[in-house]
Amino acid sequence: MKTIISLVLTVIVALLAYTLYLNIKEPIAFQAEKNARKEKVVTKLKDIRTAQEVYRLVTGTFAPNFDTLSQVIKSDSIKIVTIFGDKDDVNSTEEFREVITYMSAMDSLKNLSSMNLDSLRYVPFTSGETFNIAADTMTYQSTLVNIVEVGTRWKNFMGKYASPKYSKYDNSYDPNKLLKFGDMNAPNLAGNWER
Repeated sequence: MKTIISLVLTVIVALLAYTLYLNIKEPIAFQAEKNARKEKVVTKLKDIRTAQEVYRLVTGTFAPNFDTLSQVIKSDSIKIVTIFGDKDDVNSTEEFREVITYMSAMDSLKNLSSMNLDSLRYVPFTSGETFNIAADTMTYQSTLVNIVEVGTRWKNFMGKYASPKYSKYDNSYDPNKLLKFGDMNAPNLAGNWER
């Protein structure tokens, strides 16, 4: 009888130890996966933001969709004005002149080697899910300004951790929250990961 009780207690201790192990392992695995996935998505959002800034240099507005963004960057140029002399300086001996040159929008992207414009729209860790993109104009402090917002919900790229139950391991985690840059209510290109 003593042996049976000892065996039952050993099994119970083993089950409790395994349960404790799982309770410790899950939050660590969640945080590691969350950070790795967030980093990849943020890198893609930064590339999109850079492409949008180049698009704005070319057109004066933000791209309302990825097809237009890609097409303009691949085929258009940025106007560069170089000014020589100072037209307001009466003592200047140098003649005032402007020299206009053009640079390919594609060449202006500094990290072009890692940026593929055709796949820019796709959210990492998904099966072809695309980022939401919106661009418009608004009046801000009596001035018409261009605005843009690009992002995706956490649940779209978190895989098996897309459930709200994982917020018990991270109070700031909400799978329905957007990971984005820009704002449709203010002229702002900051990413919400920067706050």
